[in-house]
Amino acid sequence: MTTRLDKRFSRLKAEGRAAFVTFITAGDPDAELSFSVLKGLPGAGADVIELGMPFTDPMADGPAIQASSQRALRSGATMLKTLELVRRFRETDNETPIVLMGYYNPIYHMGVETFLTRACEAGVDGLIVVDLPPEEDDELCVPALKAGLNFIRLATPTTDDKRLPAVLANTSGFVYYVSITGITGSASPEARNVAESVARIKRHTSLPVAVGFGIKTPEQAADIARAADGAVVGSAIVDAIAREIDANGAIKSGAAERVLAFVRSLADGVHHARAAAAE
Repeated sequence: MTTRLDKRFSRLKAEGRAAFVTFITAGDPDAELSFSVLKGLPGAGADVIELGMPFTDPMADGPAIQASSQRALRSGATMLKTLELVRRFRETDNETPIVLMGYYNPIYHMGVETFLTRACEAGVDGLIVVDLPPEEDDELCVPALKAGLNFIRLATPTTDDKRLPAVLANTSGFVYYVSITGITGSASPEARNVAESVARIKRHTSLPVAVGFGIKTPEQAADIARAADGAVVGSAIVDAIAREIDANGAIKSGAAERVLAFVRSLADGVHHARAAAAE
């Protein structure tokens, strides 16, 4: 079965450019602003959307995304409401891939079978579950693949050639390369090192390789887009959302428009990177 992710990466490859992959946390800072940003992301240049599933203990995430989960949970975010955001998005966009990203606990709490049924019905395309290793594939990965969802796995600078085949065994959609050792938003990647790592991963798979963790500016996004099949930006967008909350906790007027303008600047960096390099 050809998924939305397959179609999107295939189209971008034919166009000769990298994907711009955005991350926001569902329900941050409340359901309506979160939906306004989510709905506007494709128009601002997002090719693929990662939607964070709010969780109390996001171990791999830095302060920005941890805070976004806390804001979302305080405003009443739940797994059902996260899936409802996707369902609302699908009312007007049936092409942009959406990948749910987060941790296994909220999925386990709902029940794997129930979660997968509701995720497919809502229009989810794939899953990134950072705390389930390949040794636990029967827990969620294999059922997700059978349900028609892509299961995207993380590779890191410490994933050596001996470990890569296990990481890639049931991976589909794309490979997410974590470009730094550490938590999200803690450092910025070096394009030269990223290019070498992407080339190494591609010796083991024909899947697209998207690179994330630490990309904060259009220039950094462009550097990564020249080296990989996709550039993932999360913490910088989440920080832009956080800046739209005033000292009293109220959301500023025009918040979504300013966040999306920032996203558009990042998208321009990704989309023009290879054309600029060829000049």
